[in-house]
Amino acid sequence: MGNIFFENWTKVGHVALLTVISFVTLFLFIRISGKRTLAKFNAFDFVVTVTLGSVLAYMMLAQVNLTEGVVVLFLIISMQLLFAKLSRRSKVVEKLLNSSPKLLFYKGSYLKNSMEQELVTEEEILASIRQKGIVNVEDVLAVVIEANGDLSVIKKTDNISLNSTLHGIEREDKEKF
Repeated sequence: MGNIFFENWTKVGHVALLTVISFVTLFLFIRISGKRTLAKFNAFDFVVTVTLGSVLAYMMLAQVNLTEGVVVLFLIISMQLLFAKLSRRSKVVEKLLNSSPKLLFYKGSYLKNSMEQELVTEEEILASIRQKGIVNVEDVLAVVIEANGDLSVIKKTDNISLNSTLHGIEREDKEKF
């Protein structure tokens, strides 16, 4: 129990140096990998972020050597890019990696089953409507929970076409617009 607070200055210097190198390495990899790594989180992005943080911590605390840590960081970011490219090319892969948007409110009605499945309350829907600056719920056509968990509010318009942003979104009855 003697070295719980301090072992020696050499070890402190070693951890400090590894922290700087690890941090700069991760920063460079993220810059190279592009905006996808920093996008709003879906489940896959969350797992990648937690994993990167874990590896970075191990590297900073010298629990893995620098070369091994850099290889792991490189592989994680490479896999994220690979899966992102595969999901752009394949609807099946995209569906496996990302959840689909789902309708929670439509034409004045709360879709209770969808809200229950997505663990969203009426208060959260009303908050998202207020955040859009909408005073009257009657002015809202729909509220959709997106793949990343954001709530999108769609105002009523005079016409809904096949080019509607609601096209393809799953309704409570498993139908799609």
